[in-house]
Amino acid sequence: MEGRLIGLDIGEARTGVAVSDELGMIATALDTVHMSEPSEDALAIKKIVDEQRAILIVAGIPLNQHGKIGPQAEKVLAFIDELKKVIDVEIVTQDERFSTQAAYRALVSANIKSKKRKKVIDKAAAQQILQLYLDRQANIRKRET
Repeated sequence: MEGRLIGLDIGEARTGVAVSDELGMIATALDTVHMSEPSEDALAIKKIVDEQRAILIVAGIPLNQHGKIGPQAEKVLAFIDELKKVIDVEIVTQDERFSTQAAYRALVSANIKSKKRKKVIDKAAAQQILQLYLDRQANIRKRET
């Protein structure tokens, strides 16, 4: 599957956005959408999806420690329903447990200052979510050959 994919780390205050390269191998942090009203937020994300000509959206789902859908995941799924009203691109979900922590560790190890980390953590988490999905898809393709 060739074309750009969008990764989302959906939160109540901010949603991080990442994008893949055309070959679907590398995820890059792209933007942060400041959340206010779900229908308006969905349109802001639609604009990014359209600009990137994305063929798929990978939305992180914050499953609980038992891998089940909890209250926070329900909120994310409700927002995904809002997205589906305005976006014709397929949306798949990816377990996002520990993505923010992994993004935080990566930013700390890159010596990114605390103030800057706060500005980029959401899109870095979206990058982690998308890269995990891309790597998983690459492993599936390898096993099929």
